[in-house]
Amino acid sequence: PPQPQPQHAITVAVSSRALFDLVEERRIYEEQGVEKYVEYQQNNENVTLKPGPAFHFVKALEHVNARLLELYPDDEERFDIVLMTNNHAQVGVRLINSINHYGLTIERFCMTGGKSPIGYLTAYLTNLYLSADSEKVQEAIEAGIASATMFTANKDVAYSDTQLRVAFDGDAVLFSDESEQIVKEQGLDRFFEHEQLNENKPLAQGPLKGFLEDLGKLQKKFYAKNERLNCPIRTFLVTARSAASSGARVLKTLRSWGLEIDEALFLAGAPKGPILVKIRPHIFFDDQMFHIEGAQKLGTIAAHVPYGIAQKYQKNA
Repeated sequence: PPQPQPQHAITVAVSSRALFDLVEERRIYEEQGVEKYVEYQQNNENVTLKPGPAFHFVKALEHVNARLLELYPDDEERFDIVLMTNNHAQVGVRLINSINHYGLTIERFCMTGGKSPIGYLTAYLTNLYLSADSEKVQEAIEAGIASATMFTANKDVAYSDTQLRVAFDGDAVLFSDESEQIVKEQGLDRFFEHEQLNENKPLAQGPLKGFLEDLGKLQKKFYAKNERLNCPIRTFLVTARSAASSGARVLKTLRSWGLEIDEALFLAGAPKGPILVKIRPHIFFDDQMFHIEGAQKLGTIAAHVPYGIAQKYQKNA
């Protein structure tokens, strides 16, 4: 199928280190420099790269695209995956060979030759940027682009081949960090009081709200064709909030935005890792590294969103 035009597509920009396992190549780059790195990549350009942390997510996006094309062959509103990397063009052949080996449909490349790719994200109308480089992700978040740092799971698990499964934390991911600020600065009791007083006041949006909206728009296209029960997208809210004391505001906020979430899991401070094992998302977005690490240990591909007050506390820890 022809590539969708960027103004119609949901553009997901993925770095080469998020899409593929480039740990060894990164070591060569850091220890021996760029020339040896480029030489190594050229000498190994027929050696297929192993999948990286974003690989299964990208495969799931492509499955959604295939289903959309069956139902809406002339519609351009689908995912467009862009490889966004600061690699040099000489490395491109190995990346292309690996993409073709796995049958991925990635036609747009942006290879910036050592320069930061962040400026190109806006030009590509990027809806979501995934990278293994936390500094670039921070830069993108500050530029107002939904972004996350990818982390590989410590165990291999099986992922759904027929349904894209995306799990989001709430505060400082889908929503602003307004409520999290109160937890950090005034404690839990004041937080519960604040949330009950403001139950009917929608939370401000967080950095990933737009991506949830994008997923919701595509879900509605399946529902319109009577495919609700067979929808290839499923969304999850996995939050440390308690349902009784602070859950109503979250659900009312989503309703005020006109957004549905398929499953909402309020954990009241319990660890997220065991729940995520049950969900098996292709990606789990959270703003706090201890949740990311807990997810990783039990086999979940996690993506850190460096946004909100929690980042200040993590740096001081």
